[in-house]
Amino acid sequence: MTGGIEAVGDIATGTMLGRAVEPCAGDAHMRHADHGLCLNCGTALIGDYCHACGQAEHVHRTLGSIGHDLLHGVFHFEGKIWRTLPMLVFHPGDLTRRYIAGERARFVSPLALFLFMVFLMFASIHTFNGDLGSDMPPAARASAIRNIDKEIADTKARLAQATVQPRAATSTAEDLQRELAGLQTARSVMSGKRMLGDPDFAFSNGTTPWPALNKGLAKANANPGLMLYKLQSSAYKYSWALIPISTPFVALLFLWRRRYKLYDHAIFVTYSLAFMMIMVVVLSGMIRLNASETLISSIALLLPPLHMFVQLRGAYELRKRSALWRTIALISFAWIALLTFVMLLLAVGLSG
Repeated sequence: MTGGIEAVGDIATGTMLGRAVEPCAGDAHMRHADHGLCLNCGTALIGDYCHACGQAEHVHRTLGSIGHDLLHGVFHFEGKIWRTLPMLVFHPGDLTRRYIAGERARFVSPLALFLFMVFLMFASIHTFNGDLGSDMPPAARASAIRNIDKEIADTKARLAQATVQPRAATSTAEDLQRELAGLQTARSVMSGKRMLGDPDFAFSNGTTPWPALNKGLAKANANPGLMLYKLQSSAYKYSWALIPISTPFVALLFLWRRRYKLYDHAIFVTYSLAFMMIMVVVLSGMIRLNASETLISSIALLLPPLHMFVQLRGAYELRKRSALWRTIALISFAWIALLTFVMLLLAVGLSG
């Protein structure tokens, strides 16, 4: 029950973030015959929207409108989600090309769609599959909780010491407060029915030239479940980094085609990542429904390269052969980008 409520909260949060970066152009609203002054900036209205700031003439002031806005955001996403999703799934190249060409009011922007899909993906994974792993044995759970309690006590002591020091220690205190909040969240999850990670999992015992990283490895081996939880949280927070990591790789495929700019490649990457997240959501549901492992594996292996091929060919107006070799190269680049992202997560988690 709690997981379902958290999942709904994640989806709603993703919708609100998506709407925050998504312009309202192209959405239909109620029309009114009388036009007065804009309630936002005071400009005289000559239509249903203010030509100075863009605010709609009619604004809701009822409690029910809050629920309406939430439902409208989740199910309509400014009225454009139902035009965008079918295009993203079946005609991704056309969607990418048309958005770059200027059809912005018709479709959900790639960044807004990406943000929504990030929340939807993690909410579905959390709901269908739980947190990284299965149930822990009682003894392992009790040991992990004791380790977390020790870290919480140590962090509180360091925080108390930092708060009485000069202003130079303010940033240190803020870092410790964030660390403490993460530890307390991890403890609350660990105390529930779901596990944070495999209790038999261990990080590398090797040493590196970086003392901070060695310290992180020691902490990870002392409590691997907590470290896996931190990595999961980091993946959630820093998923946007996949866009700048992946864009240069796509640009490499079109170095001699100057008509395409980095912006074009970023739009391609963002829509592509949004589709991959949709696929993860669907596969998570299929796993929950005990679908055939062969079917799930086939979709996971065949659908991404097929979608890349169709999107490349449509977005960049390529011939089949040209799109094919770029798809093969892009698959390799995608793995490199993913490994880079994972390494960044490990660096952040282990050095924290």
